[in-house]
Amino acid sequence: MSTPDDEYASRLVETPYGRLHVRDIGGTGLPIVAMHGFPDDSRIYDRIIPLVTPRRVVALDFSGFGKSERGQETTLRPGQREAELSAVLTELGIDRCVLVGHDASGAVAVNFTLDHAESVDRLVLLNCYYGDAPSLQFPELIRLLGDPDFKPLADALMDDPKMREWILAHTQARFGYAVGDPDGVVAASVVPQWFGEGTRSDALVAIRAWTAALFPDLEVQNRRIADGDLATLTVPVTVAFGEDDPYLNPEVARHIAHQFPHAALHLIKNASHWPQWEQPEQTARLILGDED
Repeated sequence: MSTPDDEYASRLVETPYGRLHVRDIGGTGLPIVAMHGFPDDSRIYDRIIPLVTPRRVVALDFSGFGKSERGQETTLRPGQREAELSAVLTELGIDRCVLVGHDASGAVAVNFTLDHAESVDRLVLLNCYYGDAPSLQFPELIRLLGDPDFKPLADALMDDPKMREWILAHTQARFGYAVGDPDGVVAASVVPQWFGEGTRSDALVAIRAWTAALFPDLEVQNRRIADGDLATLTVPVTVAFGEDDPYLNPEVARHIAHQFPHAALHLIKNASHWPQWEQPEQTARLILGDED
């Protein structure tokens, strides 16, 4: 049962993993369902939403992130993110959509599409990963949080707000973004997850749970690739990467696109990790399928 959080667009959806905040912008045609990765939230799509109307757009905050309910569960269950997505689609009565995944939610989008191909008209992957790739790199911060051998060090860093601020600024600069830009995607969507905002607490528990599952999830993804699951998918796939991302880079995009039989690859100029923020017009056209 959903509970209105905002009369126009926002609601809370009950899932087995807590209440998820969902922005549901009404419109016509196939809905566009957009997901975020770690550590940001649905606001990474703020510049896209006005450009794809009058299509219906659904942007969700996964459990523990954004305006979703904060829990204390330190372990991400296998298939949890896919189950959260499924609960949202069921609650909103969406039986078919254009599914957009970015960063870590790219893997969620792929898994969901493999298991529920009838529910996905087209799959759009923005600067994400799926399984290992020769040129794949994760930000130092994510590798630190994902490696269980470094847990004591990660605990110490995350407990110190000044160190949190330093390592976030380091990552921001490595992506090529100006540190402290008040109009940037980091200020809008990332910083609140690390430090909270208003009366809402930070999302550190959720960040730690998702990053801890990173390497085990990669092994599952590798197995699905080896089993040929991606090679037999008939759903059209759009792979669109900001070409200046030093981590989830153009070679990763090419590697991912190569796994699917029906994939169109687009490298977006003058964009790094969040092309939907830096080049929203072109990214919106790709999501709508206007350039495939």
